[in-house]
Amino acid sequence: MEIESSLHLQQQIARLQALLDTTHRIHSTIELDSVLRSVLQITVRELEMAGAFFTTFPFSYGDIPPRFLLHPPSSDPRRGCYRFPLLDRHGSTLTEMVVITRDGAPLSLYEQDFLEHLAIQAAVAIENARYHEQTLDMERVKQDLSCARDIQRSLLPQVFPDIPGYSIDGRSQTCYEVGGDYLDLIKLPSGELMVVVADVAGKGLASALVGSSFRAALRAMANSEMPLVDMATNMNLLHYKEGEESRRRYVTAMFLRLDPKTHTVEVVNAGHNPAFLLNGSDVPELIEASGTPVGMLPFSSYTAENYVLSDKAKLLIYTDGMTEVFQGDEEFGQDRLMEAFRASRHTDATGTLNSIWRTLDAFSNQENQSDDMTALVIGRKP
Repeated sequence: MEIESSLHLQQQIARLQALLDTTHRIHSTIELDSVLRSVLQITVRELEMAGAFFTTFPFSYGDIPPRFLLHPPSSDPRRGCYRFPLLDRHGSTLTEMVVITRDGAPLSLYEQDFLEHLAIQAAVAIENARYHEQTLDMERVKQDLSCARDIQRSLLPQVFPDIPGYSIDGRSQTCYEVGGDYLDLIKLPSGELMVVVADVAGKGLASALVGSSFRAALRAMANSEMPLVDMATNMNLLHYKEGEESRRRYVTAMFLRLDPKTHTVEVVNAGHNPAFLLNGSDVPELIEASGTPVGMLPFSSYTAENYVLSDKAKLLIYTDGMTEVFQGDEEFGQDRLMEAFRASRHTDATGTLNSIWRTLDAFSNQENQSDDMTALVIGRKP
């Protein structure tokens, strides 16, 4: 009896040691392919099974016999086929390990117990490997978004033009890493300055891609000297023809051409928020939309408005993120933005923008913004 008891104890110790060694081997890697391969090697080589494989997508793995490809085997101990489910921490099945014994022999109690414990450890290792892969994927996405953010920022005006008699400055803040707001200033051969402030419907990477396409098309047309109405019309048709996805990402845009020699501006508002113009009066004039957003409809007509800028005139062009700042459930709104612009006593563009941003920050208590925010101020120096 003592000899049998001692042999039994030695067998138990050997089993535990084998399980510990197996556990160590399985958890020594965080690569999913290596985990799956290691489990199958342990099953086939050390337990001397005829075959083993994982079934159930997405973890179908191993040398699956042809007869099992179309008809997954059911657990049938009489034919030496056993299935061991691998469960995640919530009890859901990750996959199943199918074990085929040699010559259809039944599993011993030791083999059955070993494989059940192996399935538990394999499930933990698979979850860890999946988490590791997801973490790597997230890091890659973060790096890509960081690069996209740097590229998008580099496309914004880095230095605003120094035009005698004028003060010009702009600011753009994205809600996420990249955004759909667009701001551009282009000096024309005629000496005029073209200004475009636009907002792609939506936020994030998709809107940023559409914004880059919009920028490329605009810059290709900018030096053609075509009237702003024709430019808006051509941009609209071009954007619409790019397909259904682009139409969902239509663009509201404000096109402006400033002639500093004659102090005149030509403006086309394509479905954009009304610009505010202080032009010799303490009450801002609204430059409303004269047509639909770019890319929304195949044919849209636009009209241009022309203004002569008086001494100390100031113009604010902005995207709707400036009005969609919230304090709880209360929106900042167009009227508050117009009042913040009107109330600013700064004669220069930078001071005016700083004043508006302070007002926005005070209203929102510097909570996270819900949309991209872009604003441009053009002021005529006294």
